[in-house]
Amino acid sequence: ELFHTPHSSPEATPGLFSRELPRARPGSPTGAAVPLRAGRGRCWRAEAAALPRPPGAPRVSAVPPSFLLLLLLLLPGVMAASKPVEAPGGGGTAGLSRWQLALVLGAPVLLGAGAIYLWGRRAARRGKGANERKTPEGRASPGPGGEGGSGQPDGPGHEETSPLGRAQAAKNKGNKYFKAGKYELAIQCYTEAIRLCPPEKNLDLSTFYQNRAAAYEQLQKWTEVAQDCTKAVELNPKYVKALFRRAKAHEKLDNKKECLEDVTAVCILEAFQNQQSMLLADKVLKLLGKEKAKEKYKNREPLMPSPQFIKSYFSSFTDDIISQPLLKGEKSDEDKDKEGEASEVKENSGYLRAKQYMEEENYDKIISESTKEIEAKGKYMAEALLLRATFYLLIGNASAAKPDLDQVISMEDANVKLRANALIKRGSMFMQQQQPMLSTQDFNMAADIDPQNADVYHHRGQLKILLDQIEEAVEDFDECIRLRPNSALAQAQKCFALYRQAYTGSNALTVQAAMKGFEDVIKKFPKCAEGYALYAQALTDQQQFGKADEMYDKCIDLEPDNATTYVHKGLLQLQWKQDLDKGLELISKAIEIDNKCDFAYETMGTIEVQRGNLDKAIEMFNKAINLAKSEMEMAHLYSLCDAAYAQTEVAKKYGLKPPTL
Repeated sequence: ELFHTPHSSPEATPGLFSRELPRARPGSPTGAAVPLRAGRGRCWRAEAAALPRPPGAPRVSAVPPSFLLLLLLLLPGVMAASKPVEAPGGGGTAGLSRWQLALVLGAPVLLGAGAIYLWGRRAARRGKGANERKTPEGRASPGPGGEGGSGQPDGPGHEETSPLGRAQAAKNKGNKYFKAGKYELAIQCYTEAIRLCPPEKNLDLSTFYQNRAAAYEQLQKWTEVAQDCTKAVELNPKYVKALFRRAKAHEKLDNKKECLEDVTAVCILEAFQNQQSMLLADKVLKLLGKEKAKEKYKNREPLMPSPQFIKSYFSSFTDDIISQPLLKGEKSDEDKDKEGEASEVKENSGYLRAKQYMEEENYDKIISESTKEIEAKGKYMAEALLLRATFYLLIGNASAAKPDLDQVISMEDANVKLRANALIKRGSMFMQQQQPMLSTQDFNMAADIDPQNADVYHHRGQLKILLDQIEEAVEDFDECIRLRPNSALAQAQKCFALYRQAYTGSNALTVQAAMKGFEDVIKKFPKCAEGYALYAQALTDQQQFGKADEMYDKCIDLEPDNATTYVHKGLLQLQWKQDLDKGLELISKAIEIDNKCDFAYETMGTIEVQRGNLDKAIEMFNKAINLAKSEMEMAHLYSLCDAAYAQTEVAKKYGLKPPTL
């Protein structure tokens, strides 16, 4: 299955997290270093965007992924229209609605292009708003918008004999010193203006404090900047320049929580028209998420995923010795105490007992039994190391898995398929840790030592998609299909790669050919849920919602215990019919089926943000955090939670609430 790389588009792959709102991932387990399966996991756009790019490889997105998170979380109302947006490159084949962007549903959703579109259509109106806000105010902030003039000093405006007039004169003198770079003198003038200003003149007084903060900023006196901006905001609570300047000061002072609250207020007040503010929000959210996840993940209790997750994980391998059933000679039917009871293993082997527990879906005992085999240096030591490493990865303990994988890979006398499988899993782990060069090396080494292993090409093909190397991905899928012509997964994922290539190339004919390819795959492999899932995501992109819904129904028929398919279908109801009740009903069903489905909790939380139910959203995000299977996934979820929490604080302090569904 596609390993977890946050949230989706044919420009990337289905499903981000990005970061970001719910990501399409019908049916896949997500978690630490699960094999790469394009389309069945969370979209990895956010992580892929952060990875070093091989020479000549295009960027996944020009827009920082977590910035989208705040953009979408804080501005649901902007997304509610249904006007399509053409794919990048002009003359696109299928439109992208802003509602679709808001939901971030499925492979088709072009997050980066959508955000650029939102920026672009406001650019003409943005004017000076996107410029550096360094200059002092020339006059008082004109009310809630708080932008407060051009930065040029005003004329006299008031009789200089009045207290306010003298204050304005002192401010104007300070502005001249500021422009000349004489910041200490400017501070003296602004201080004089504050002293002279009548206390009832709130807007003027707030301007003087904000101007003095601007001068302190030039001297990098961040504590003084924050203090003066606080005074300005107390006098004018919706003063954008003061809020943003204070946010920057908090950033410098490493007050991330306070910085996020201020920049959240700024984003709402500016109606998301200023790129500077949104980029700062993105930066702080990522820093907060990483900081919290690092501490939480280090001390987390390992959690075994659901049986459906584990079975889906192993189903992505065909040449994996450790996932094969026990052989006839490894267990004895005569040892059954009664009909239907599990067979006893003939040999006193921890590994064989672990395999038996696998068949019984008694997964909690596998690591301990494998450890017994390893400590005894038994006959199946290599197999036990690989099995234990695999379950360490499944519970999200990559640091424990790596030494076991390293040892198997170095065992030259071990079965080559064990070593190749260990390389695939270590390569997936490296990719999740944002080490693409090491990941590529492991996959290439696996191909060198076991060139007839179809799994290597299948999973390396997905790595190539992650690295935006589509032609090479298709070649790997072709090689997998050559070695295993009945590999439905490889054929479905090859179709998806071709579709993505066609969509990003804005070629209507090749898009149609790719869609026909999906039809051929589901006709040839009618029992392959992957084919229906990927086709559904492509159909969603083409806004063929009814047919996409039918494909998700096929997935549910084939895999009724796969919770993520219900989440997918629920999101489709929101995008297609704006049917919130039906969408929530399906997502609730997913949680009922699998109460360890972090994707369902994350999606539910995101929808609650959209509805304005922030406390409920935070509860859902925290449940997802406790189920996160990697530090990176946990960081993404903390970012979502922090964005929601910041909104609650902004609502309390300033009465600012974004539009809701």
